[in-house]
Amino acid sequence: MRTQVAIIGAGPAGLTLGRLLEGAGIDAVIIERRSADYVLGRIRAGVLEQSSAELLREIGVGERMDCEGIIHEGCELSFDGDMLRIDFADLIDRTVMVYGQTEVTRDLMDARTKSGAKIVYEAENVEISDFSGKNSVVTYQKNGETFRLAADFIAGCDGFHGVSRASVPADAIKTFERIYPFGWLGVLVDQPPVAEELIYAHHHRGFALCSMRSQTRSRYYVQVNADEKVEDWSDDRFWDELRARLNPDVAEALKTGIPIEKSIAPLRSFVAEPLRFGSLFLTGDAAHIVPPTGAKGLNMAIHDVKVLAEALIEHYDEKSSAGIDTYSARVLENTWRTERFSWWMTTLLHTFPESGDFGRRIQRADFDYLVASRIARQSLAENYTGFEKP
Repeated sequence: MRTQVAIIGAGPAGLTLGRLLEGAGIDAVIIERRSADYVLGRIRAGVLEQSSAELLREIGVGERMDCEGIIHEGCELSFDGDMLRIDFADLIDRTVMVYGQTEVTRDLMDARTKSGAKIVYEAENVEISDFSGKNSVVTYQKNGETFRLAADFIAGCDGFHGVSRASVPADAIKTFERIYPFGWLGVLVDQPPVAEELIYAHHHRGFALCSMRSQTRSRYYVQVNADEKVEDWSDDRFWDELRARLNPDVAEALKTGIPIEKSIAPLRSFVAEPLRFGSLFLTGDAAHIVPPTGAKGLNMAIHDVKVLAEALIEHYDEKSSAGIDTYSARVLENTWRTERFSWWMTTLLHTFPESGDFGRRIQRADFDYLVASRIARQSLAENYTGFEKP
């Protein structure tokens, strides 16, 4: 079997790339080691930058998003109960869309199924080879049979633990990483959100976030030590801790319930360089990880595959290698800019054991600067809603 582009991974990055290539008449096969139900069962982020939402509309998968998603014109920051609204619409005339990554994935899956484009789920023992030249190969097993897929290019959209980056020789790639000394304990509950917009809260007890997936389903987080276990947190303990970290009026308005999902996510910053190895390209979580504080992971993946799709379309339509030759540099420019913003948001809003009183005073000064300076708020809004390079 042969294709023009083999896409490893059927998360939103791989599915979006597949949709972009399909629209350009480029043949692509998606290989996913998990089942479709497993992919849809992943609980992930839910904030889309304006450009991400626009791209989903352009590729014909934005109808349900526009019907069920929630447009936010701002977000709230809280520091020890003091509130500050970042008004995106007023500051930079941009918005974000609250629409769960699971729903984005579902829409993309449905579109691919409807079109009949090739996708293989539950592919076992996936391996990639010969990507240093022009005859890349993906092998996998399905129902006890071994398959060999030859491709012009391979797009590694298979996440942090996937086979794509792991297949690159160690001496050909450099990685940068910071592991944070805490995680987010998250709860999903079928209750209306406590506020119309997201609330990011700094408190001396730790960070908290009030988020949402819809008008009837809320997602809440509290910062916990990296070594803590979900089993240590009863529902009552979680709700009490969340209230303690919020503005009193917000805490009083909070509606609790029995969680339908509870988990702890570790936080890390990670970047791999470069992102092209012959005919293999890394995208999304295979290329970079950001703390979820800035709501950037899904948006970075969408940015990556848009750049890659443009490069591949240029290659096939114009017989030019300019796009694929500059893919790594273009994506890394956006990656480091976004890593900086996510690191800054994380640093502002979390408590760090080693920082002490001095560190908290610096954080307070940062918050007060946002309160006092429209330019500072514009910078935050520009980065949060998606930096658009002139």
